[in-house]
Amino acid sequence: MSSKGGTTLTRRNYRLSSDDKHRATGIVNEKLLSDFLHQVFPPTNQGPAVASLSCRKPLGFQDLDSHLEQLLSDGESEENPDGAVEGRLGPQPVVLDHTSGFEGLLFVDDDLLGVIGHSNFSSIRATTCVYRGKWAYEVLISSQGLMQIGWCTLNCRFNQEEGVGDTPDSYAYDGNRVRKWNVTTTNYGKSWAAGDIVSCLIDLDEGTITFCLNGQSLGTAFTDIKTGPGVAYFPAISLSFKESVAFNFGSRPLRYPPNGYLPLQNPPTSDLLKAQRLLGYIKNVLSTSIDVQEERLLDKDPSVWRLHGDPTVLITLAHVFNYFAPLMCKVYLVEDVLMSFLLGILEGGGSVDEHPLIQQLLDLFWLLMEDYEVNECLKQLMMSLLRAYRFSPIIPDLGFQIHYLRLTTAILRHEKCRKFLLSSVLFDVLRSVVFFYIKTPLRVKEAGLEELIPTTWWPTHFDKEGKDEREPKDESADERLRRRAYERGCQRLKKRIEVVEELQVQILRLLLNNKDKSTGEASRYIFLNKFRKFLQENASNRGHPTALCPPEYMVCFLHRLITAVRGCWDEGQRKSPGSVSSEDAYVPPQLFYNGKVDYFDLQRLGGLLSHLKKTLKDDLATKANIIIDPAEIQTVSMDDLDEDEESGAAPRPFGAAAMGGALARPSWLSSPTLGRANRFLSTAAVSLMTPRRPLTQPEKVKIRTLAVEQRTEEDIEGSHGNDGLLLGRPLEEPDQPIADKSLLEIVDGIVMMYNLSVHQQLGKMVVVSDDVHEYAVALKDTEEKIARCPSRRADILEELQKSQKVFAEKLNHLSRRLAWINATIYSKEKMLDVYWLLCVCIRTIEHSDQTGSLFAFSPEFYLNVAMNSYSALRNYFSPANGLEELPGYEETLTQLAAILAKHFADPRIVGTDIKDSLMQALASYVCYPQSLRAVERIPEEQRVAMMRNLLAPYEQRPWAQTNWILVRLWRGCGFGYRYTRLPHLLKTKPEDANLPSLQRDLSIASFQQPCPSLLLQRHMAELLSVDKDMAASFLNSVLNQLNWAFSEFIGMIQEIQQAAERPERNFVDTRQLKVCATCFDLSVSLLRVLEMTVTLVPEIFLDWSRPSAELLLRRLAQLLNQVLNRVTAEKNLFDRVVNLRLPGLESVDHYPILVAVTGILVRILVDGDRQGVSRAASVLLSDPCFQLHSIQHLLGEAGDSSITSSFTSSTRPAVSTSLSSSVTPPLPAAVGSSERKHFSLHAYSDYISEEEKQKVELMLSFLTEESKQAAASTAPTSEEDLCPICYAHSISAIFKPCSHKSCKACINQHLMNNKDCFFCKATITGVEDYSKPSA
Repeated sequence: MSSKGGTTLTRRNYRLSSDDKHRATGIVNEKLLSDFLHQVFPPTNQGPAVASLSCRKPLGFQDLDSHLEQLLSDGESEENPDGAVEGRLGPQPVVLDHTSGFEGLLFVDDDLLGVIGHSNFSSIRATTCVYRGKWAYEVLISSQGLMQIGWCTLNCRFNQEEGVGDTPDSYAYDGNRVRKWNVTTTNYGKSWAAGDIVSCLIDLDEGTITFCLNGQSLGTAFTDIKTGPGVAYFPAISLSFKESVAFNFGSRPLRYPPNGYLPLQNPPTSDLLKAQRLLGYIKNVLSTSIDVQEERLLDKDPSVWRLHGDPTVLITLAHVFNYFAPLMCKVYLVEDVLMSFLLGILEGGGSVDEHPLIQQLLDLFWLLMEDYEVNECLKQLMMSLLRAYRFSPIIPDLGFQIHYLRLTTAILRHEKCRKFLLSSVLFDVLRSVVFFYIKTPLRVKEAGLEELIPTTWWPTHFDKEGKDEREPKDESADERLRRRAYERGCQRLKKRIEVVEELQVQILRLLLNNKDKSTGEASRYIFLNKFRKFLQENASNRGHPTALCPPEYMVCFLHRLITAVRGCWDEGQRKSPGSVSSEDAYVPPQLFYNGKVDYFDLQRLGGLLSHLKKTLKDDLATKANIIIDPAEIQTVSMDDLDEDEESGAAPRPFGAAAMGGALARPSWLSSPTLGRANRFLSTAAVSLMTPRRPLTQPEKVKIRTLAVEQRTEEDIEGSHGNDGLLLGRPLEEPDQPIADKSLLEIVDGIVMMYNLSVHQQLGKMVVVSDDVHEYAVALKDTEEKIARCPSRRADILEELQKSQKVFAEKLNHLSRRLAWINATIYSKEKMLDVYWLLCVCIRTIEHSDQTGSLFAFSPEFYLNVAMNSYSALRNYFSPANGLEELPGYEETLTQLAAILAKHFADPRIVGTDIKDSLMQALASYVCYPQSLRAVERIPEEQRVAMMRNLLAPYEQRPWAQTNWILVRLWRGCGFGYRYTRLPHLLKTKPEDANLPSLQRDLSIASFQQPCPSLLLQRHMAELLSVDKDMAASFLNSVLNQLNWAFSEFIGMIQEIQQAAERPERNFVDTRQLKVCATCFDLSVSLLRVLEMTVTLVPEIFLDWSRPSAELLLRRLAQLLNQVLNRVTAEKNLFDRVVNLRLPGLESVDHYPILVAVTGILVRILVDGDRQGVSRAASVLLSDPCFQLHSIQHLLGEAGDSSITSSFTSSTRPAVSTSLSSSVTPPLPAAVGSSERKHFSLHAYSDYISEEEKQKVELMLSFLTEESKQAAASTAPTSEEDLCPICYAHSISAIFKPCSHKSCKACINQHLMNNKDCFFCKATITGVEDYSKPSA
């Protein structure tokens, strides 16, 4: 039946028997019918012209079959039935040899033309070889990685290290490394990119091999190749893991047929001639009109032809389709004949609606062809369109891409075609997501970007830290003109890309049509189920990269889908004014627990779904009216998984059978565009992929649950008394219509898509912008060197000018590429899409949070996407597009801040990974002034709760991130703590490119301007001041971690120094250097937290009426002295390692750690009250490790060690601690003390204020005086009166009941972790003061 409601006719009506002759000829008079048929079917030797009436026999329907057969046989050449051609050996059709002609592990498509590498370096050849003549084949490049494509002989033997081109009789081109290979290798050709077509040409008469890229010859690659008896060449390829290509040996028309060369596979010449003639007859029918009343034929415009059920026309077309339909099942004919004809219809321009002929022709196809013929024809047509779109070169107006998308749109406008393609082709057979991808050209010149953007521009003004100045004040007029010309070129490019994007959105809008129910289920519900299956394959096969949708496709698909869904959403909202608009879209929480939507075993916030169903079944019943049948609750656990493996219930298949299970036909397991790969080739005959369980887990809940493919519109949208996807609405959720429930599930899928791979891809594409920045800095530096170069050094000037030219050419190329990437990935519209996604996630989390314990059912990826999308907006899109321009941005920041503050310590969240991610996100959040102010805007109760969680003891939790957050709240207030980057690192670039997303964000955030939060500092001070137990446990944990971190750092630099001093000069492990630097950074950050604490709440250390104050002060003094001694001692280990300047230890320097220690000392010795200062000085001076020259070192003074030595020797014997027990190795001559520049705070006038320097000088003079007084007044102490534990202090405490003695510091520190006596192991019940009785 016609989709437009045309006449219902079956093919049987048009197959005339002898009994029907008179009735048929009565449709019109015989003469007019004869004239019509002769005009439609002219003799082949006369073309379309009508033969003279005198020599023409009358023609009717009864004679038409024989007449057609005669016409189709005229000029038909005799084809060789076995396909044998001189110079070629092998079967037809030509395919890849999947039985014996391969090495390694490979996936091969159904058609044996596409291949994916699945091992280190796999090789495969074709089934047909050539030994004479000139031959060609094409390779469609799907990934631009390491591959060698060319020719080999049967004698070539390949392995996992050697492939095509690595043996004497094999020749290859490698566009990844831009080289040619025949045992040896030399430079050749151009770099290829995904979407390119490589033509491989061999001329065995001349003995040459040539390669072409997108139809352009790269020149002769090899000459004098081996030929002669016994030598024949096979097409062959070697490719590395995950790389994929598709071959065209001639089964389809060659995209770039080279002159004089034959394809390896014979074209179907006879069928091609028939199809072209039959199509000509169809065109004649379309352009001929019968005027029955006037009894004459009229010419008409075929574009206005309509299928009206005229019997004469339909019977004529039925005879044509009797021959034409079987031919349209062959891919070569569909691509060469039918697709060309349909594209020609649309060549006139205008909208697709202005070309209704295609709709009429598709009606005709369904009317006059068998269903299986139409299905196969449409399948091959869409394959050809997808392949043509994917592998068309980029030209300035994107004409090729627009042309193919217009035809795709026209086909999908036909309801019956759309539903068939959705049901059976678009997601099941094809990589249909390719239609929504716009590839990025690697070769700017070939893409025509030089004409589109003739003027290039890049940043030329940088601040002292190497960052771009967003609005340079001293921009010259010439620079301003260049920038504006570049921006105009970018706008021209963007407008052309928007045309393609609009067509892609139109396609999705057609697929999301939910009104086309006249011929069965609406398109939207077919799409929804296929889309969910697509997500399942990508979520469930994350460990098998060959089965995944490429992330660059995902990015474009996500943006087009957001645009299409929001359009559908707002259309529905206009019809139902009380519903929610797309601006306020969110996913209701019941989708997460009612079992209507399958989340493929993705992690929930509360853990495994099976566990949540058992533990929260009562909450589901009371809050959501969902009852779980106890007999149907799945008992799936990790133990069950292990039992499944051990039981051997599903033995693993081998070889090709390994793909026979659930992974046998994933839609992405294919090379560029063709069908699914269901052949797994392995020379090792082992299975690499066997899932433990089926991909679809049945939901065991007492509600109607169906597999994704079985769901109907009623299951999704609901009906009377059935809420569909929204079954189980909790009381907290408003009873308000939101949108079509199908759109809610698609939005949920969009969020999942972003989490799967889109965010990572957004981060990868930023590298082009980074490259532009690096080259711009290098060019500016080179120009400055040229300006300073003396005229007498012409040699240096010449080299600098060469470098300048290289940098400028590279920047011209990169700036045009960046324009393309900004238009397709980082445009303002794409930024708004990501921002909308962030808002959807925030609202979804807020609604889910209101359900109480049911919040645990929420998938983790909603929190991940909320954090990552904000990160993308902050780090990837900005500053090209200002965040402040986003609608409601301040409010959104506050909402996200509330989520991070509340949930980073939420007991309902159990996953360690998501907890770490929340902590890292919060740490990044407080680094920027705008987002930190958002944290300050959340309700006070939430702020205080957040600070209380941050001040929990550090043990057994990710304390480093917590510490980082506290440090950021303090940075800008501490002593000498106003820098963005350390003084010695200003000209270096942070190495963060390979870090995970959130860690990279932290690395970027660490170089932001200081933005302390006085409000949060006040909350911290109040909490620590009021809650004495929390303060003591928090500070003890900080001191413990500082002791650990600095001890580890010292141990590691000892190993590094020893390795550096060995005569063999062994290399130090990079990982060890990174760990060492991390320990140093942790030590500095812990010291800064101590500085913040002692500044905000000094009474914790100095008010000895608090239970732990004295102990905390003594521990603090001990650690500060240890750090100072290690860092400031003459000829010490720290100095030598710093002077080595090893890569990886860039952050290790005197400044950060010494100013942190100085800040603490200044606060307790200068800024405090008299009693506090007196106590601090007493404790500091009484510590065994105190050395005055360490304080003098801060100001670059050599110091007088006599005071310190006399004071030390008179008060205590020499002792060593865990931090000072190592032996200092001799100083290398290269960094002797005479050459080393002493550290001094005076050298950092840009970082330390005069007031701060004066305080240090006051502190030094105070400690010098106190040291002299202590040395003069302290009487010698006998060894018997010293504490037997530390030998540093006098005995001052006695234990009960055992009466053993020590100093108070030792016993108090011991009792923090242990209640047993040092000496007798008896349980200590009490500690009393002890003073030695007078003699």
